Amino acid sequence: MNDRPTAVELVEAVRRFLASEVAPALGDARLRFGVLIAAHVLGVVGREVTTEEADLAAEWAELAALLGTEGSAPARLTELRSAVRRQNEETVERIRAGAFDEAEAFRRAAAVLRRGVERKLGTAGLR
Repeated sequence: MNDRPTAVELVEAVRRFLASEVAPALGDARLRFGVLIAAHVLGVVGREVTTEEADLAAEWAELAALLGTEGSAPARLTELRSAVRRQNEETVERIRAGAFDEAEAFRRAAAVLRRGVERKLGTAGLR
C-alpha cells in the first residue's frame, strides 16, 4: 500500500488530464464526447471511493430500522455491500407484498428510500 498518491488522487489526476488536456485536443466530436464521459466516470469513482463505506453503513442502518433487523452492520466492506444488497432485495419483496401500504409505513419507507437515492445521486455528482 502506498501513502501518496492515494487511489483517489490518482483517479482525480487522470480525470483532470482527460478533461483538460485530451478532450480539448481532439478534433473528432464523438471521440471527445467519449473522453469526457470517461472523465465523468472517473469523477464518480473517485467520489464513491471516498464515501462508499460511510454511505453503505448509513443505508444499512436505515434499512435495518425499516425492516426491524437485529444486530450490527458487518465490519468488512465486502460483507457490508452484500448485506445492503440483501436488505434492498428484502425491502423490494416487502413492498411488493404490501408491507408498506399503510400510510405511516409508506411514509417511513419512502423517507428511507429517498435518503438512499439522494446519497447515490450525490456520489454521482447529480445532486
